[in-house]
Amino acid sequence: MRMQLLGGLNAKRFLSQFWQRKPLLIRDAIPDFKGVVQAPELFALATRNDIESRLVWRRSGAWHLRAGPFSRTELARLPKIGWTLLVQGLNLELSAADALLRCFRFLPYARLDDVMVSHAAPGGGVGPHFDSYDVFLLQGPGKRRWRVGKPGNRLLDPAAPLKILRNFRYESEWVLDAGDMLYLPPGWAHEGVALEPCFTYSIGFRAPSHGDTAREFLAFLQDRVAFDGQYADPGLKPQRHPAEIPQKMVQQAAAVARRIRWHRQDVARFLGEYLSAPKPQVVFSRPRSPHSPARFAALCSTRGLRLDLRTRMLFRGRDFFVNGERVEPPKHLWAPLARLADERVLPPSGPLPRPLLRLLHGWYLAGWLRTADRHE
Repeated sequence: MRMQLLGGLNAKRFLSQFWQRKPLLIRDAIPDFKGVVQAPELFALATRNDIESRLVWRRSGAWHLRAGPFSRTELARLPKIGWTLLVQGLNLELSAADALLRCFRFLPYARLDDVMVSHAAPGGGVGPHFDSYDVFLLQGPGKRRWRVGKPGNRLLDPAAPLKILRNFRYESEWVLDAGDMLYLPPGWAHEGVALEPCFTYSIGFRAPSHGDTAREFLAFLQDRVAFDGQYADPGLKPQRHPAEIPQKMVQQAAAVARRIRWHRQDVARFLGEYLSAPKPQVVFSRPRSPHSPARFAALCSTRGLRLDLRTRMLFRGRDFFVNGERVEPPKHLWAPLARLADERVLPPSGPLPRPLLRLLHGWYLAGWLRTADRHE
């Protein structure tokens, strides 16, 4: 896949001048881009109940939204104009979509979310809206017109089933052809309308809200806080208002809360587990006829291995995180595990250390990684 992904900019310049600052239109970001999925394959994905899909259309000025899965009959009866089919997590199903996502590896994997594809008939779109995260909009086959406005009025249409801006005002307009790409920072209003049957690939990024982060961190601490003792109130006196919570109970609870402590390492470990956890609908496929440890070791040595498309793997220092679980391997395993996390493959390079093989074989049995053997 030939590309000039950032239009001649290197990653450092893009990040310093555009990232979370202003939009960037890149013509021929991926020249001759044919897309990574065709309509029949996309429709098949939209019929599955383990894949998030949505259908958006507008009729008589009113917006409509339906969540999948859809039947093949429903999809076959779609009109010739005015609809958009959205399918999330394309990178979890197609290796070509995962490869597209990894083109953005100059950004932390902890920030990468997924590849969503929008397949639209002429006139199709999801209305003027804004996203709370960064997004690259890569045009596949077909043309789409984009209108973009600065962050500002966020008043939404209360009658719409999705977040449609009521008073959208745009300042820029572009028509994107296959291979063109538009980067938008969070909060920038935009509206895309298909000018002909087209595909648009959205490479989205995770941006957890501070509220979500705080709530999830408190849940993380819940299993790590253990105090001795319990509430006691010797010398308790008769109550004039029995329904009133005693002052002494409040004071004791406040004292217990003040004893809760955490360190930077706790925060890093929380983020590793939280950001590597798969989404709720993700299901891993275990090998039907799993290899024995000896056969697995031989295949790793001669053919290498790769992470499953659904696996999320991160690391921080000596801690490695895979699908929401933390492992702390011995130091001599850090380098190969970091390589696996960064490259998502371990090429064949001779025998691997036994402790590493034991760890990897467990992940293999869980469906988290695969050997190069196609018949597992």
